[in-house]
Amino acid sequence: MANILLTGASRGIGAATRIALAGVGHDVVGQSTNGDDGLVASDFARPRAADALWTTALARCGGRIDVLINNAGVFEAVDIDDSDEAFADAWSRSIAINLQSAADLCRHAVRHFRGHGGGRIINVASRAGHRGDSPQHWHYAAAKGAMIAMTKSIARGYARDGVLAFSIAPGFTMTGMAEEYLSSRGGEKLLADIPLGRVAGAAEVAETIRWLAIDAPPSLTGATLDINGASYVR
Repeated sequence: MANILLTGASRGIGAATRIALAGVGHDVVGQSTNGDDGLVASDFARPRAADALWTTALARCGGRIDVLINNAGVFEAVDIDDSDEAFADAWSRSIAINLQSAADLCRHAVRHFRGHGGGRIINVASRAGHRGDSPQHWHYAAAKGAMIAMTKSIARGYARDGVLAFSIAPGFTMTGMAEEYLSSRGGEKLLADIPLGRVAGAAEVAETIRWLAIDAPPSLTGATLDINGASYVR
């Protein structure tokens, strides 16, 4: 069984992933901002929070982590006509939580995996990383696009050391974050853009993460798996 560090584990995709992995016997150390329900508290808006999380998780796992899953994220709007301060603050917060924390944890994971015979990284990106997002979410699309590029770089750079890296790019997923977005922008119109006719369920995305974390063949390293009901194909 694997020792797994999972960020953003309190709700939505993260909570479903925690259930999917722990339910079959894997040891999952989950993170959330507030640390409720036995999760490790770590606020990624604060500098170096990811470093402290890695240290805590490593101790809880007895000195060995096999899989890192970067799922934590925020989706907060800012408009180009908002104040300069608001625009800059939104970008800083989005990059800190959606990208920098993942990069910090990936760095720790790669260094750890190289000394322990390998390991797996799964980065939860977004369809937005390929096709962009709304005019209020430049920062989110930019962070998720960078996460995909980071994953490819890790895969190419460390495969010989047994370090495997994958990313997934969900479209809308039925979580609290997506529900709010759908209601604010006209759900029926957005659903019309999804050939499948519905958004993905959190359990569907969680199963994709579980497969990458445990069963996916090593030769898949570097791949990004789309899970968006054919709303964006490439």
